[in-house]
Amino acid sequence: MTDLKNRITLHHLWINNSKKIGLKFYPNKGIQAIVKTLPEPKWSKQYDMAYITNTNENLELIFALFKGFAWVDLNYFLPKKKKEKTKNTFETKQLKEKTLPLDYRVCPKTYIQKLELLNYSKITAKTYISFFEKFINHYKQIKLSDFNEYDIRSYMQLMVHQGKSDSYLNQLVNSIKFYFEVVLGMPNRYYMLERPMKKRMLPKVISKNEVLRIINCTNNIKHKCIVSLLYSSGLRRSELLNLKLKDIDSERMLIFVNSGKGNKDRYTLLSEQLLDDLRVYVKQWKPQVYLFEGKIGIQFTGSSVLKIVKNAAVKARIGKVITPHVLRHSFATHLLETGIDLRYIQTLLGHSSSKTTEIYTQVALNSIKNIKNPLDSLYLSS
Repeated sequence: MTDLKNRITLHHLWINNSKKIGLKFYPNKGIQAIVKTLPEPKWSKQYDMAYITNTNENLELIFALFKGFAWVDLNYFLPKKKKEKTKNTFETKQLKEKTLPLDYRVCPKTYIQKLELLNYSKITAKTYISFFEKFINHYKQIKLSDFNEYDIRSYMQLMVHQGKSDSYLNQLVNSIKFYFEVVLGMPNRYYMLERPMKKRMLPKVISKNEVLRIINCTNNIKHKCIVSLLYSSGLRRSELLNLKLKDIDSERMLIFVNSGKGNKDRYTLLSEQLLDDLRVYVKQWKPQVYLFEGKIGIQFTGSSVLKIVKNAAVKARIGKVITPHVLRHSFATHLLETGIDLRYIQTLLGHSSSKTTEIYTQVALNSIKNIKNPLDSLYLSS
């Protein structure tokens, strides 16, 4: 891992109506000395970092001066690579025409176009459009170009008073920042906007016995395969719905997840027991395109999957609210309890960061069970 004291992170900044290169670094006399040699370096109290004018020449100079001395981190500076479009990405034609009040302010066409060009998923795009329209319709008298941080904070405060969740508030901030920073090309326009403090919630997990009881309480072979697949492969509900017949690799005993969360492809496990059930299911139900379908060739719905899982859990008399994601959490936790390396679990789940996967160490019971309770030791020593 790179020493943080020898790393300088570049950011896009928008200061005094012009683009700047922000230079973020830990206190380091060597780095500070080099930064002072850059053309007209200045310090921003607002962003808590040094900055210079954003030009290609200045960017090349940064690389040249810091080469061999410090690592230049471009994660926040370079644009993300685009992936080819999949059916899961957003297209303008997917927007349904709806009857709106005469004074309703619709999302700008440039906003919608940018979502499509950047291959945002259907769910994310529709969420951004909905949130941004609610925001601009709250301030009908203000032009889009005249919004300031006070307006945004006031609206967020109103949402807090209405009891909106942290997730809701974060989506709201994302939708607003997308307009100013991505659509209008003003990087870090609202860099200082506060977000709700992240709550570290432990994942809900059930035992292997409870999983088996749920599977055994499904209504038919199709429902059994759906529940078994969610658990045995650690799939998200949307990933299950997007599975096609060709994604089941019985030769390698793997399942190909095409464009999962974050538009990333991956492979996950295929259970031998489940493969037998899938063969029976395919023979009986004859799916055409997707592995699980409603009407012929039509993708199964997320609400149907949720209903199947919840109904089976009620029949199994599980005294908890069980969702597809609980089965995914249980898959990861049970793997960890059997000694599978956390890095492999991260790959199977499709997590970008190992920190996301590490949360399962707090609910895995194998290490906790080995700890002797101090009260019991008191009785043993008496």
